[in-house]
Amino acid sequence: MPEHLELRLPDDVRLHVEATGPRDAEVTVILLHGWTLDGRAWHHQLAHLRERFGDRVRVVSYDARGHGRSSCMPLRTATLAQLGDDLAAVVDEVAPTGRVVLVGHSMGGMTVMEYAHRHPAHFAARTTGLVFVSTTAEGHTHTVYGLSPRIARLIRLAETTGAGVLARCGSWRPPRALLRALRPSIRWMLFGDRSEAADIRLVTSAVARASLRSIGGFRASIGAQHRLDTLAELAHLPAAALVGDRDRLTPPPCAESIAAALPTTELTVCPGAGHMLMMERPDEVNAALTGVLRQVLERPGLGGARTGTGDAPAAGVGTAG
Repeated sequence: MPEHLELRLPDDVRLHVEATGPRDAEVTVILLHGWTLDGRAWHHQLAHLRERFGDRVRVVSYDARGHGRSSCMPLRTATLAQLGDDLAAVVDEVAPTGRVVLVGHSMGGMTVMEYAHRHPAHFAARTTGLVFVSTTAEGHTHTVYGLSPRIARLIRLAETTGAGVLARCGSWRPPRALLRALRPSIRWMLFGDRSEAADIRLVTSAVARASLRSIGGFRASIGAQHRLDTLAELAHLPAAALVGDRDRLTPPPCAESIAAALPTTELTVCPGAGHMLMMERPDEVNAALTGVLRQVLERPGLGGARTGTGDAPAAGVGTAG
């Protein structure tokens, strides 16, 4: 059974964290979900890692601030920079020793990049592998929603305007009845050629748990981030990047630019798949994650030493019940 933890950050935001495996495992895998989702998005990977690696690997997932079972936050902290700081705190409190592999989907992948950018010494001391799933290092540069550039610009304008309104709505959650009505749109935006009804329900449930402040507030930061230069400094790490060729939010050029910045990256393009690869193509995501973990486990001298740099924020952790 997973441990359920509550991590209180310096600004009093509480993160809901789940962990399985011993704290002194050889490697800790931290799974970071995407915008408006929560840690349940990784259920296929959680099961695979426990079955494949047992106690050799500790697996941690958490709900980002304003998402899932984590608390809402001040609007000024609805930024990728803050999420990078939050990840540094999670590493310190939930995986205090040993090597870490970071796995990020969409906004989660951007969070990993921000952690590397803002806390380079801390990142270098602990991080030994990377997996990027349906994410980008170039903001909305390549996002055209599978439509013509002109229509995409109009949609982006409407989305940006709407995000500003939602961001001011605080901790309110989207009405579930509205989200049920929007399931066809959610399916079109996030999934490719095929999808399971259970996956649509899970995604809809996750969006229903996200605060309107997080749904609207993170949009500007996500669209503006550019971290290819940061990635280029990480070329020595085992890494993998995956993308669906029907992804309307982070299409293949996003993963291709990540792979170009990280020349040792194994790039996987999944035909017919959309943005939710860990649900749509769990076997491919599991294989990529397994490949990176094998490299890390076979190279025991790769990273993982504490440097005492003190560049991560302090936090407290306790049992949530």
